[in-house]
Amino acid sequence: MDRNLALELVRVTEAAALYASRYMGRGDEMLANSSAIEAMAKVFSSVSINGKVINGEQDPADGPLVKGQAVGTMNGIEADIVVDALDGKTTCAQGGHNAIAAIAIGERGAFFNAPQLYMEKIAVGPEAKGVVDITQPPSVNIKRVARASGKYIEDVTVCVLDRERHVDLISKIRETGARIKLIRDGDISGAVATAMEDKSIDILMGVGGAKEGILAAAALKCLNGDMQARFVCRCDEDRARIRDSGIDDPDRIYGIVDLVPGKNIMFSASGVTDGELLPGVWFRPGGAETHSIVMRSKTHTVRFVNTRHHFDYKPLY
Repeated sequence: MDRNLALELVRVTEAAALYASRYMGRGDEMLANSSAIEAMAKVFSSVSINGKVINGEQDPADGPLVKGQAVGTMNGIEADIVVDALDGKTTCAQGGHNAIAAIAIGERGAFFNAPQLYMEKIAVGPEAKGVVDITQPPSVNIKRVARASGKYIEDVTVCVLDRERHVDLISKIRETGARIKLIRDGDISGAVATAMEDKSIDILMGVGGAKEGILAAAALKCLNGDMQARFVCRCDEDRARIRDSGIDDPDRIYGIVDLVPGKNIMFSASGVTDGELLPGVWFRPGGAETHSIVMRSKTHTVRFVNTRHHFDYKPLY
């Protein structure tokens, strides 16, 4: 993957973040989401790739970034793309934390073509790579991560989405004595933060979207982190969708290499609202400032990009 593509990817996520952030706290999550999709698709149209969305927006009514959609100028490298124009649309609409725009790009076949269902996930940073096991109870994994990172269990921080489905998980984590960071939305941010040295999160646990899991795995691969996931089948229809996707074993455990088998991955994210991974958009007189991160698996290079946008000169925004 051409390293010069990195800045182009940042432009894509910046545009989505700028559009979505206009609707922070205004109570309309669908408008925030559709605005992010529209902006991301518009900027993608100028990127020199022959791209195909492998996993994107669920509903064709949401706009152009649905599964199977071609993106880019069609003149550049062939690439598969996973996109979430607004991870955390509800929290954005409510004025909360952890909303980001995120994309991952890789060679053809770089990403697991997962049906858009829920997955149980566990994510950690480089220090705990290879020590977690999603089949084990939280107490075992927390002890293993504490040992690997040289921390007391009481100093380990576990990130969990604040959902009714996680009541039992939260109770089990509390029994270990570990700290818990509850987030309303945005488990991509929570997962990626486990591999960032300046962040307090050590583990992400719990159930979230499969697409978000693949995006998080792409970033963690660039950061030398680790992740495991498995589908959560809530009904017979979920199992049927898994079978229809060509997956023989719905209970299979996926490692990071299964989720992101590609060898040349790029990941970019821009903050929409302040969160665990990135600050949100800051509006200033005549413009705004965005905060982004872009990384490559080939070199493990991580760049933080702060951009000042001047609206008088950038009519797109």
